[in-house]
Amino acid sequence: MNRIAAALLIAFSGAALAQTPAATPAAVPVAASAASSAAAIKLDHLDVDVERVMKIFDVPGIAIAVVKDGQVVAARGFGVRKLGAPDKVDGKTLFEVASNSKAFTAAALAMLVDEGKLAWDDPVTKHLPDFQMYDAYVTHEMTVRDLLTHRSGLGLGAGDLLWWPTTSFSTDEIIHKLRYIAPSTSFRSSYAYDNLLYIVAGKIIAAKSGKTWGETIHERILGPVGMTTTTTSLAENAGNPNVANAHSKINEKIAAVKAMPVPNAVGAVGINTNAEDIARWMNVLLAGGKLPNNGHAANAGADGKEARLFSDKQARELWTAQTPMRTGTPNAKLAGTRANFAAYGLGFQLRDYHGRLLALHSGALQGFYSKVVLVPEEKLGIAILTNAESGGSLNALQWQLLGRLVDKDDSTDWIGNVAAVEEEMHAKEKARLAKTSASRAAMSQPSLPRSAYDGDYQDPWYGIATIKHVGGKQVLSLSRTPDLTGELEHYQHDTFIVRWKERNFNADAYVTFALNPDGSIERMKMQPISTETDFSYDFQDLNFTPVKK
Repeated sequence: MNRIAAALLIAFSGAALAQTPAATPAAVPVAASAASSAAAIKLDHLDVDVERVMKIFDVPGIAIAVVKDGQVVAARGFGVRKLGAPDKVDGKTLFEVASNSKAFTAAALAMLVDEGKLAWDDPVTKHLPDFQMYDAYVTHEMTVRDLLTHRSGLGLGAGDLLWWPTTSFSTDEIIHKLRYIAPSTSFRSSYAYDNLLYIVAGKIIAAKSGKTWGETIHERILGPVGMTTTTTSLAENAGNPNVANAHSKINEKIAAVKAMPVPNAVGAVGINTNAEDIARWMNVLLAGGKLPNNGHAANAGADGKEARLFSDKQARELWTAQTPMRTGTPNAKLAGTRANFAAYGLGFQLRDYHGRLLALHSGALQGFYSKVVLVPEEKLGIAILTNAESGGSLNALQWQLLGRLVDKDDSTDWIGNVAAVEEEMHAKEKARLAKTSASRAAMSQPSLPRSAYDGDYQDPWYGIATIKHVGGKQVLSLSRTPDLTGELEHYQHDTFIVRWKERNFNADAYVTFALNPDGSIERMKMQPISTETDFSYDFQDLNFTPVKK
C-alpha cells in the first residue's frame, strides 16, 4: 500500500499560463459574523492541535482554512515554508494541492454542461475524435462522465509513469498512449483511482474554450471566485517568494527537496493555492456554485440573475454518487471514523460521517499532501495544506477538527490515535521487508554475465528503458523520465534492485528478467519493493522486452 493510498484507507475504511486580470477581493473576514462564532470558539485548540501534528508527523509547515455558514473562520499558516529557513507559512503561502485540482476540472466541465456545450453522457470521441482506449468498445462507450469517475477498467494509477515524476511526454502524447494501456477489469465494473482520464478531461476543457486548461481555469473560476493568488502551474509561481518548499523523507528523515513540475498533467493535478484562496473556493462549493460579489464582472448578477459558477443542478451532480467504493473495518483506534458508504462523485469522494454527508478529496505530489473536507449540511469546510508527504497529518487533523466542529466532542484524541495506527502499519511493513530480505537466496548468481543484461528495452505504453555500465556501475534509466535513473544491484537469481538516485522518491524497485530457452532475455518486469511506495510509481504495469538490434 502506497503512502497516499494508506491515507485514503484510513479515511474511507474508517472513515506558465496567462492569468486573466480580476478585481482584488477584500481581505478575508475571520469570524466575521455570529453565525461563525460557535465554530470559532471550538478553534481555540487549533494552535495546539496543529503544532502537535507537525511534531508527531514531521511536517515543516501547514496551512489551515476553515469556513462555516459562508464566513471564513480561519485562514492561516503554521511552521515554516522550508526546513532550516526562517520564512513562516501564512494564509497567502502557496502549496501544490495535486488531486484537489480535480474538483476544478469537474467544475469547469459542469459550467460547459450548463452552457449546452457538452453533456455529461456525451461520448468522449464527440469532443476528441482521436481519443482511443485499449479496447474498441470502451473507446466507443466512454463518456465525459466516465472520465471523472474512476470506473474505466484501468488499474490503480495506471499509466502515471507517463507524467510522474516529471517526464518529457506532452499532454497529447499521454492521451495517445492510453490506447496501449491494457485494462485490469471490465469497463464500469469497479472503482480504481486514475489520473490519466482527468488529463483527457482537461484537454476537452481546452478544446471547448479555445484556450489552455490553465487560462480557462483562471478566467472562468479563479477570477470570479476571487482566488487571485492561485496559480495553475509551477512556472506561474516564479517571482513569488511566498511559496512553500517540497519536503520528503530520505532514510526516514525529513528533508527539503525540489518540486515536481507536471505541466503535462494539469487537468489532474495543476492547482497551487493557499489558505485564503481555498477558503473562498470552499464557500462557493458549499453555496452550490453561488459566487461572492467581489467586483469581478462575472459576479455582477446582471438582469437580476443570481451570479453563479454553475447551476444548482450541476452542484447536485458533482456530489451525487457515481461509482461505489468499498468500505472496510478500521483499526479499533479509529472505530469512530467508520464509513457506512463510500463513493466517488465528479471530482469529489463521498462518504458519511455520523449521519452527515462528507464531500472530500486528498492530493499528493512530491513533497506536498493536502485535503479538503466539506460538510454540506453544516455549511462547514476544512482545508489542510502541507509541505510534506504525510497522510497521517491530514487524517489526524481531519478527524480532530470534525470531532470538535461537528460532534462538539473534545474527548477523543484523534491525533494520537492516527499516529498510533500509522506507527503500527509502518512497523509491520518494515518487519515484512526484513523478513523478505532474510529469506532471499543471497548466495545465488545471475544466470548471465552482468553485461548481458545491458541494452534497450521497450514497453508498449511507456517506451524505452536502458541498462548500461557507467563508471563501473550498472545503471537503469527510463528514457523519458530524467530522475528515474538508478544503480542496479543483484538481489537473487535474475532479480535485481534499482536504487534511484533521487532517494526522496522512496520507490526502489525489483527488476526481474525472464529468459528464453536459448538463454537470451525474453522480458524485464519491475515491481515496487515497499507497499508504502506511492501508487503512481506503477512499475508493475510495465512489460519491457529487449529492443532487437
